[in-house]
Amino acid sequence: MAEEREFDIIVFGATGFTGRLVAEHFVREYASSDDGPKWAMAGRSEDKLAAVRREIGAPDTTPMIVANAEDPAALEQMCERTRVVLSTVGPYQIHGDALVAACAKIGTDYADLCGEPAWMHDKIAQHHDTAKQSGARICFSSGFDSIPFDLGVLMLQKEGKARFGAPAPRVRGRVRGSKGTFSGGTAASLTATLKAAATSPRIVGLLNDPFALTPGFEGPDQPNGMIPHYEDDLGKWAAPFVMAPINTKNVHRTNFLLNHPYGTDFRYDEMMLTSPGDAGRAAADAAVKLMKNPFGAKPPKPGEGPNAEERENGFYDIVFVGEWPTGDRLQYAVKGRYDPGYGSTSRMLGETGMALLRSDGPGGCGTPGAFLGEDLVERLRKRGAITFEVEG
Repeated sequence: MAEEREFDIIVFGATGFTGRLVAEHFVREYASSDDGPKWAMAGRSEDKLAAVRREIGAPDTTPMIVANAEDPAALEQMCERTRVVLSTVGPYQIHGDALVAACAKIGTDYADLCGEPAWMHDKIAQHHDTAKQSGARICFSSGFDSIPFDLGVLMLQKEGKARFGAPAPRVRGRVRGSKGTFSGGTAASLTATLKAAATSPRIVGLLNDPFALTPGFEGPDQPNGMIPHYEDDLGKWAAPFVMAPINTKNVHRTNFLLNHPYGTDFRYDEMMLTSPGDAGRAAADAAVKLMKNPFGAKPPKPGEGPNAEERENGFYDIVFVGEWPTGDRLQYAVKGRYDPGYGSTSRMLGETGMALLRSDGPGGCGTPGAFLGEDLVERLRKRGAITFEVEG
């Protein structure tokens, strides 16, 4: 983006639970930094914005912008003032249409926390060409869905090519452990998606299609991550993972947008590991039932979330296993120090904004892996408390 704008980054939804954490990230990481961004907080209520600004210790001079997700004119005015917008206002299929349209039209880079593949499919169809023309990079899924998985596969393939001369045609993503809670926004997004799917066979088809985000390309049959099984090389049972339906689509979209560096025959799935023996099998079988209702009888509401101590004590540990026809094998790990749904996600979105701000590239609707790649990996290593490393 060549022209100067009033702000570098606007955090849209700064009065919400996750938006506040993103704003805190900029206060914590960049308040005393010489290369910190010119950033502002945006939301529906000036009074609430002012209260959050005080509570997170942001300077009194931190600008506040009043804008509503359902007011296209106000959103366009907001986008004209900044180079990057970070949106935490979901469910995006309910509240996200106007902001994506405004960013694509005006040429403002955008990142969100979307885990709603049917909505993303439709936004790609509607705005990809417009964003390419304007230069806007529309970067969906810039939190725990799907950055650790998207970038983990990207980094494994880089290492695999260096070692074995070719990408791995088969990669398994396995969540070895995590501690944290789903966000109220994630629960609301999944609820909205399931409600929409109940009345639309088209949406059901998109949710079940691993190549729903790669228009014009359909790769090979993909592994079924819904069937529990024992994995000898890892010594544990593998069970369905609730975020796999969105993460796998984003991994395939990154491969698609980068002209298939993983190959056109690439096969990928995600599951979570339980434990060895009968206890592990029982846990894996229970996970199948949990997939039908992952949030239980009382799902968290938007705006609710864990306290600071719970966020600090959270973590996640993901391993990616690459396999080659030659028999070669490679493990690559991505580990995060904080609660995945809040503490780590807020850092990921903030650093995605910084990576967009500090880089150039063609516009369109893309992914963190396709747009930002190793630049974002380095930022997350430095300021996100996330490690990326080869194992063994």
